[in-house]
Amino acid sequence: MFSVVQNVAIDCADAYGLARFWSAVTGCPLPPEDGPGIPETRVLLAEGPVLYFNQVPEAKTVKNRIHLCLCPDTSRDREVDRLLDLGAAFLADHRNPDGSGWVVLADPEGNEFCVLRSESDRAAAHAP
Repeated sequence: MFSVVQNVAIDCADAYGLARFWSAVTGCPLPPEDGPGIPETRVLLAEGPVLYFNQVPEAKTVKNRIHLCLCPDTSRDREVDRLLDLGAAFLADHRNPDGSGWVVLADPEGNEFCVLRSESDRAAAHAP
């Protein structure tokens, strides 16, 4: 017996607004019937579980105990710049001189997430 992860639920103040941010981050769509003011929606990822956004009355108060880690299809640094332009906030820099490490950002509602090195970053670090 086993269970399959169906979705990752994210409590938020504005389900549609936050889902639009994550749709732009992932390049994956929201259901076409959803719109502003809807209390729950989802981002339909190409692979893996759905990102499910559920409007709740209480605000976020502490650091997430679970978070998303993103592996970009471009360089980590370019992706960090793109995500900041989309409305993410910079929280912490854990990049190392050798190119390893990650960057911690927060989405528009303060949920932390990480941007890891991309495959192209890793390949460049190991090139002769």
